[in-house]
Amino acid sequence: MWVAREIVPHEPRIRAWFARRRVAPDEVDELMQEAYCRIATLDTVDHIDCGHAYFFSIARNLLLRKLKRQQVVPFEAISEIESFRDTQTPSPEEQVSNRLAYERVMALIAALPERCRRIVELRKIEGWSQKEIAAHMGMSEKAVEKQVWVGVRAIREGWSASEKSTGIAVPVGGRKVGIL
Repeated sequence: MWVAREIVPHEPRIRAWFARRRVAPDEVDELMQEAYCRIATLDTVDHIDCGHAYFFSIARNLLLRKLKRQQVVPFEAISEIESFRDTQTPSPEEQVSNRLAYERVMALIAALPERCRRIVELRKIEGWSQKEIAAHMGMSEKAVEKQVWVGVRAIREGWSASEKSTGIAVPVGGRKVGIL
């Protein structure tokens, strides 16, 4: 089940990656089979945080070993493979930046007045509709809409004030973090 969810959807990307490195189709099949065998021999996958990145690493290492065993290998092939990084997996710096931005937003939400905070959490974090929140909290949809607006505005203002006081804008994915 884990393999079907975490690995199989990324197989076409790995095959395309092999093709860009001019690996013959029959060799691609062998490398893919070996990569799946490596996953199958694991006792548990609990230690794997990002399945597709783990699988890419296995495939990359298998290709490196194969190239190193060959008698003559173009130098570019090895250097190109060694520089490969899965672009969908955030770098450690991006992960830290994302975590700091998340903590900042959560602190700003926690600073909201109780009712406003709860409404913003239900709407923006838990994904409830305004109608559901209104029924749950015994208020009109218009009042819910206003509380969401007030809360989001306070969060944006808090974020801007924080950036001005520190002089640091937290980038996420190459752009400034958008608030809710």
